[in-house]
Amino acid sequence: MTVDAHHHVWDLSVRDQDWIAEDSPLRRDFTVDELATEARAAGVDRTVLVQTVTVADETPEFLALAAANELIAGVVGWTDLTRADVADELARLRELPGGRYLKGVRHQVQGEPDPRWLLRPDVRRGLTALAAAGLVHDLVVLPHQLPACVEAAAALPGLTFVLDHLGKPPIASGALEPWASRVRALAALPNTVCKLSGMVTEADPASWTADDLRPYADTVIEAFGPARLMYGSDWPVCTSTASYGEVLNLARELTDPGAHTEIFGTTAVRVYGL
Repeated sequence: MTVDAHHHVWDLSVRDQDWIAEDSPLRRDFTVDELATEARAAGVDRTVLVQTVTVADETPEFLALAAANELIAGVVGWTDLTRADVADELARLRELPGGRYLKGVRHQVQGEPDPRWLLRPDVRRGLTALAAAGLVHDLVVLPHQLPACVEAAAALPGLTFVLDHLGKPPIASGALEPWASRVRALAALPNTVCKLSGMVTEADPASWTADDLRPYADTVIEAFGPARLMYGSDWPVCTSTASYGEVLNLARELTDPGAHTEIFGTTAVRVYGL
């Protein structure tokens, strides 16, 4: 089974995606049906649908999509981790149509001005509730926020933290440090996993090559190992730079064929309980 462990969908008639520039080619609807066509052509069997905006209504919508579409095997949704009744809210979501597809929760930490947001007492309470519910926490962070991720993961060994997009390294600049040292510190903790995703959107859109991405891929491959790495397309965000099939083929080119079973399948199945 080939799993795409990170993609999005949106319908602008339902909700604006205010992070998309007005002149961006991403400013249109992207549907599960469109994704399914791309996935079939690329040989992808199952996917994980990931939140895009911090709006509570999006998660029930995504769960219903998963229930109606065989392609989607899991959902990483959003809920307010700081709310006092977060455990009750997680239980409520699981009772909704498609609730069994809820596998994790993500918050747009990259947009938080406090670099130590993850370490706030109210956030820690929410993360503890995730662990108790058997869910994972996807981390969408910038390199300067990685030290807080390390502290949070060390403080909550019962919760699996999944680092999206390698922690958004500065690929366009070619710089490895301090990102590489920080991501290795995170990988040293056994309850952490990394998604091989989002690289093309951090590279120079006009001139990137596989060789530009290789040092960053090699860093996480060495740090996490195939058993804690999973592939994600980041569709449709990736389409501003590369097609769905191109991103998948690039990830295969950057990884050892002997590790493909784990990176493109079994890691995601195990971590998300697909």
